[in-house]
Amino acid sequence: MATAPGRVLIVDDEEHIRKIMSIMLTKRGYHCRTAESAKEALRIVAKETFDVVFSDLNMPGMDGLGLLAQLRSEVPDTLVIMVTAFASIDTAIKAMKEGAYDYIAKPFDEEEIVLVLEKALERGRLLDENKRLKREISERRDANVFLGQSAAISKVFDIIAKVAETKATVLIIGESGTGKELAARSIHQNGPRADRPFVAVNCGAIPQNLMESEFFGYVKGAFTGAERAKTGLVAEADGGTLFLDEVSELPLEMQVKLLRVLQEEEVKKIGENTPRKVDLRVLAATNKNLKEEVAMGRFREDLYYRLNVISLRMPPLRERPEDIPMLATHFLAQAVTKNNLQPKRMAPAALRVMAAQTWNGNVRALKNVVEQAAIMSDGPVIGPDDLPFNLTPRTFNPGAEAPLDAPIVRIPKDWIDLKAAVKTVTELAETEIIGRALSLNGGNRTRTAEALGLSRRALITKIALYDLDNYAPDNLENNPSGEKSAQPDADDQNGPAL
Repeated sequence: MATAPGRVLIVDDEEHIRKIMSIMLTKRGYHCRTAESAKEALRIVAKETFDVVFSDLNMPGMDGLGLLAQLRSEVPDTLVIMVTAFASIDTAIKAMKEGAYDYIAKPFDEEEIVLVLEKALERGRLLDENKRLKREISERRDANVFLGQSAAISKVFDIIAKVAETKATVLIIGESGTGKELAARSIHQNGPRADRPFVAVNCGAIPQNLMESEFFGYVKGAFTGAERAKTGLVAEADGGTLFLDEVSELPLEMQVKLLRVLQEEEVKKIGENTPRKVDLRVLAATNKNLKEEVAMGRFREDLYYRLNVISLRMPPLRERPEDIPMLATHFLAQAVTKNNLQPKRMAPAALRVMAAQTWNGNVRALKNVVEQAAIMSDGPVIGPDDLPFNLTPRTFNPGAEAPLDAPIVRIPKDWIDLKAAVKTVTELAETEIIGRALSLNGGNRTRTAEALGLSRRALITKIALYDLDNYAPDNLENNPSGEKSAQPDADDQNGPAL
């Protein structure tokens, strides 16, 4: 439905009633059309969209009840208010049982009409809001989570915070799976339009011959097969945000029409004569270099500059490996809930393997890998062997012989965040070395602490921090029985030190 004050159709066979109501509502700012019969009303409704229809109950030919039934069938989101003489109140109540929103009795006054109309419009907005929230909840249920603490993703958060409160058009650039739609949703949800619709459009998923009707909608009978009017995606986003995902996939002809919508802030359905004003915030995303697309003649330069008021680059996952443990842990919790699994956790070694990957599919690929491991692993702990075969360890194997120059973590070439890199490498190195020391000392924490030059309390803290409580070394020379050798020493029998 349109934003207030709204579009109203007045249907009555008495001309003076139509004129009086039209004058009353027009001076209040409502857009009004009139029809002298149900038949004429249906012709108008087939070509235009209305929020509320006032219909006389007693009319020659098709009466108000007949019109109500047709409107309920063809435009179910349009609310109908019956207008009737006092003697027909029982029939008006019957109309409400059949789907009319309310009724007013003749003679009526201006305040009564406006009050009923305002209540009807508010009812319509609430219904629209309820539908929108249900749709967004459904869309978000399986969405990747927008998480991270790295410098790369923190920069994204900063830009979102700056642009969210504005109406500026934002072009979001990034590889597939980096979270471009999540960034768009975050901009929308943190701005003044958060309670209005967020309409996401995958421009590459709409067949070219259907693009205009999908974007702009059409009136009934506009072309063969148009049996009922359709609200386009642009009108659905009225008052809210229109997100154009993979905008580079729009054909040139459609780019021209979209540019006009953005410039004029109005949309016209196929088969409709009068354009309709829309209030949009437009966000766009692409995984291509739009400057190159412009140079190649595949994207209009004027549309490019219209969209690229603010540019937001989403970093690939390989540029923020320190965020992988947080993301993987969250995705594991999601996978456990979604698939009704027993609680599971990620072993530090598995997290190190994942942190060392290039992740061409980015966050989306990470989520799929974690869910696959959650389903296929047998025990409560997901280790490196539970990860898909195409993920290979590039770190030390605790307790196993490994060359001293083996890399503990692979640092991406373009990662220059020294502070984050030092923190990540330090944590990984401590995990490897403590694990190796536990292995060499048969799991005895007192001897391990002495070997590492740590106090026993500090060692126990680090064991808990790096999830090494149930550590089982791979070097069985210290444990010929093959059983777990991370047994507590004598002091451990009384429980961990605090």
